[in-house]
Amino acid sequence: MSQHLRKLLALSAALFIVTPGHAADTDRALERAERAERRVQQPLVIGHRGASGYLPEHTLESYALAIELGADYVEPDLVATKDGHLIARHEPNIVNTTDVADHPEFASRRRIAVVDGAPEEGFFASDFTLAEIKTLRAKQAFGERPQQFNGKLAIPTLQEIIALVKRKTLEKGRVIGIYPETKHPTYHQALGLPLEGRLLKVLTQAGWNHRNAPVFIQSFEQGNLKALSKLTSVRLIQLVDANDVNPDGSLDFTAPFDRPYDWTASGKPELLARTFAWLTTDEGLKDVASYAYGIGPWKRYIVSTVANPDGSGPGEAKLKLAEPTDLIQRAHAAGLKVHTWTFRNEQRRLAGDYAGNPINEYLQFYQLGIDGVFSDFADTAVVAREMLKLQQRLDPQAD
Repeated sequence: MSQHLRKLLALSAALFIVTPGHAADTDRALERAERAERRVQQPLVIGHRGASGYLPEHTLESYALAIELGADYVEPDLVATKDGHLIARHEPNIVNTTDVADHPEFASRRRIAVVDGAPEEGFFASDFTLAEIKTLRAKQAFGERPQQFNGKLAIPTLQEIIALVKRKTLEKGRVIGIYPETKHPTYHQALGLPLEGRLLKVLTQAGWNHRNAPVFIQSFEQGNLKALSKLTSVRLIQLVDANDVNPDGSLDFTAPFDRPYDWTASGKPELLARTFAWLTTDEGLKDVASYAYGIGPWKRYIVSTVANPDGSGPGEAKLKLAEPTDLIQRAHAAGLKVHTWTFRNEQRRLAGDYAGNPINEYLQFYQLGIDGVFSDFADTAVVAREMLKLQQRLDPQAD
């Protein structure tokens, strides 16, 4: 491990309890930072599941490291426990991101569940109380990333994440926010564990249930965002997914990544006739603008990839880039911000045109006018943003 990373980990480990006095100081610092942020427009860097390129995702240490690396927001994916607490896990199925399979006391809870129409085998958060979740530890979900922290970091609640972000705001003197995703709202609704009211209750308790709070709420489903728009003024983001990219650069919409699952569950012919791509049409953007602040499309809606007969290397490295679409411009014309995902450093996740350098990918999207990026490696996103600012200062006439 590098000395730089050791230092960052030591800083991120400095976690302490927020007292009422600390909370008041944090809120005042946050107000000052918010005012300063509104004077400076630049692409947001969102720590995707924290600093998941370095540490097991959705842990306090991962979020803290993302902040140390310069992230403006950190992203907790939210699922519900059996007793109704919101915890940060990428999916209801926790088999791949925790050590639950190593706990013999929970072996009988392994089962098959249907999530958004697709059967999955594993262990599901809704079968565990929060106290039981707290006996588990996180593990790295990507085999090529550091594994030495597996089994050492706890699974946090939303309240714990907010407390961390508030005290980091005070320490850093800059706005830091949260970007929670309501994971599988229809699934949780069917379990009797709806996420939306629980999320708003926690935000209200934190003093963050208002338009100017450092909060975005995102969802791949549409119905729960429309419902939330009537209950809160917190900024909402409509996520836009797809399954894969076809060799010609068009997007593949194989289920369950074909459309928002609430559309599928509705059985309505007009919704079943649509895919996620409808949300990126002018008609779809107009609809989204009626309830949301912005869209969060997969980056291939903005810059796709196509087969390259001369390409070589692993994964996407053998592909070449297609011409950028006009989605950013059309979304802006509809009054929507655009935050895209996910940016990663590994060679196999970089199209050949980027020459193995992730900075080149960020710069392309920044220059296209993106409003925010989700990154597993917040430090790389921040470096690219600083390079863009330097370029703009040195050559203000450049596009």
